[in-house]
Amino acid sequence: MARRTPQHARPRVRPRSRTGGVEGNARFTSSFAAVIFILLFVEGVTIVSIRSLLTPHVFIGVLLIPPVLMKIGSTTWRMLKYYTGSREYRLKGPPAPLLRLLGPVLVVLTIVMLLSGVGLVVGAPVSSRPLLFTIHRASFVLWFGAMAIHVLGHAIDTARFAPRDWIAYTRRQVRGASARQWSLGASLVLGAIAAAIITPYAANWHAAFFG
Repeated sequence: MARRTPQHARPRVRPRSRTGGVEGNARFTSSFAAVIFILLFVEGVTIVSIRSLLTPHVFIGVLLIPPVLMKIGSTTWRMLKYYTGSREYRLKGPPAPLLRLLGPVLVVLTIVMLLSGVGLVVGAPVSSRPLLFTIHRASFVLWFGAMAIHVLGHAIDTARFAPRDWIAYTRRQVRGASARQWSLGASLVLGAIAAAIITPYAANWHAAFFG
């Protein structure tokens, strides 16, 4: 009669992550990063002629907020998993030291830039708008430099992982592709709704600063 392997001697099988684990996180982050990069590029184009393109500038700026928050959440999750000792995240390793130091600075600058922009359009008292405009402009200048380094540092990973949930062959390799796609789509829909509500207030901002 065959001898049964003792329970304690059997190899432990690690449960497969419902969200795809470390690669799922990389795909999620990279997909959002690619979309954010495209929107930011268009947003940058509007700055060239801000007087005539203020409305799309405001719309895209508000549209960016939910995707940006989702990307911050995914990178924060990776950081927490790494520093709390998750084996797969430890094996993947942390970002390069410069990118690790730059990450929190970029998060703060992004939030300040977006929120100051929204504040200029709606909610800020007229007397505080010049100061808020200065904060918005200064945070953009600092953010642009930090973002340039960030994009260059993550360009290869973004190019590798961003398409994988959208290609039939590679999407099946890691669980959670549909959930990640729905998350991206939902964040853009939420951003578009918020932008449609807030953008009409840009006319008042335009009158206050451009006459």
